[in-house]
Amino acid sequence: MTVRLDDLAVPVLAAPMAGGASTPRLVAALAAAGGMGLLAAGYLSAAAVAEQIRLTRELTDRPFGVNLFVPAEPGDAAAVAGYRERLRPEAERYGVELPAEIPADRDDWDAKIETLVADPVPWVSYTFGLPSPREVRALRAAGSLQIATVTGAAEARLAARAGMDALCVQGPAAGGHRGTFRIADRPGTTPLLPLLAEVAAVTGLPLIAAGGIGDGPALAAALRAGAGAVQLGTAYLRADESGASEPHRAALVDGRLTETVVTRAFTGRPARGLRNAFIDRYGAAAPAAYPEVHHLTRPVRAAAAALGDTGAMHLWAGTAHGLARSGPAAEITRELWREARSAVWMS
Repeated sequence: MTVRLDDLAVPVLAAPMAGGASTPRLVAALAAAGGMGLLAAGYLSAAAVAEQIRLTRELTDRPFGVNLFVPAEPGDAAAVAGYRERLRPEAERYGVELPAEIPADRDDWDAKIETLVADPVPWVSYTFGLPSPREVRALRAAGSLQIATVTGAAEARLAARAGMDALCVQGPAAGGHRGTFRIADRPGTTPLLPLLAEVAAVTGLPLIAAGGIGDGPALAAALRAGAGAVQLGTAYLRADESGASEPHRAALVDGRLTETVVTRAFTGRPARGLRNAFIDRYGAAAPAAYPEVHHLTRPVRAAAAALGDTGAMHLWAGTAHGLARSGPAAEITRELWREARSAVWMS
């Protein structure tokens, strides 16, 4: 079943949050509330993605999507090696070994495309760039609509030319990775609402607003600014169906962790998270190399998570993280939509 953005009863999407936070249960919950969820294929094998799709279909017969990380060229090996040396004391502190060699990693891209062509889902979205023209055509022929994540007007133009059906416009307040096409790019700072206007000026594609939306009034403001739907990530991290760890959930509303910053410290790509000791120690030294830095820091992050030590965990969070609510995701969605409609009526 294919559904366009304007077919949604509630124009709210659950963002694809790679690393475990997005789950089939969360996607199904959004469908139950009249919105739509996106599975996060990043870091997963094609077989694992196929299994996530199967589990989601067991939970809902409503449309959903799958998000893919577009692979990039290998990073500077010397810079990665230098960062490894900087991280050695951190590894020793947690009693782990850092990988001596990091093999080339395209995130099982080709196999994932083959999987989605053979077993299509209604929507496929992309982060970190665009698929090839051949891949766009193959997925279109399979019946999938396609969304590109863009962070500015230049990327929006490229996405429109590539044949995308909609654009997810990601503002600077978004939690997690910024979706810049090039790893070395410095993410833009134009706030979400004027960014929507800039993108709308260069393309007539439907727009999805993302980044820093944590309550109904912010949702309503994005829709008034021209978005056809909004995409929420941090807002669902504390939901019952989220796969976020307990320390991560708690940190979002911990009064001692209030500041978010954009850093390359954990993965080599710019990503917004709660400021902690790891970012303070290594943020300035991290090279623009992804996914090499992601693999390099993984043992430390895993050890910290096992201990519940938020000082060295990647605590992805948007600027509205303090508004994240607990409870069933469907009810959170309904509450946000009621608040948004009330805000529109009051205005």
